[in-house]
Amino acid sequence: MSPSPSPASPTNVDFWFDPVCPWTWLTSRWMLEVREARPVTVSWHVMSLSVLNENRLDELPDHIRELMGQAWAPVRVLVAVGQLHGPEWLEPLYTALGTRYHLRQEPRNRATLEAALRDVGLPVELADAGDTDRWDAELRASHSRGITLVGQDVGSPIIAVPGPDAGSDPVAFFGPVVNPAPKGEEAAKLWDGVLTAASTPGFYEIKRTRTSGPDFS
Repeated sequence: MSPSPSPASPTNVDFWFDPVCPWTWLTSRWMLEVREARPVTVSWHVMSLSVLNENRLDELPDHIRELMGQAWAPVRVLVAVGQLHGPEWLEPLYTALGTRYHLRQEPRNRATLEAALRDVGLPVELADAGDTDRWDAELRASHSRGITLVGQDVGSPIIAVPGPDAGSDPVAFFGPVVNPAPKGEEAAKLWDGVLTAASTPGFYEIKRTRTSGPDFS
């Protein structure tokens, strides 16, 4: 895989996200910057931190358990929107939700869900999906597709890119976690490095401790 594919051959990127995660929001905004600077197409998919952590809630701090309870409704609504109106609505609705959750620090409740739906011109009645398990099979299937590619010891986001050889499986990874989100050519340079790492057989992990909270500036 070339780290800088030709304009005629854009890199297809699959991006799994949970909208309540502030670190995922930063990575997603970086991905939008990359799309402006490099030939990529992004397909958005829903994953769920609530699903990921449902069997280990007793191990989590109280504030994380509370967040996991609040995280069900947004992903259920996103999946319902994708099923009923098409996957092309996931990006604008995610942007509307993330803007309200992370930039405006609005509560993760039904009123915010309805406001985000109005922001993008979707029926506010879709917020009903957040109060039911009707779409949970589709939610779990979308979540499982991302986790199956990357493995279990991860969170949100998950990004998958084409494998190094034609016909090979996609290469998926957790992150990158960036704070704040790089912009312009800095975003593109990081993307080039990510593609280089993804094309390296046997490459698994780079990590260091986060030393500050999310910077949405």
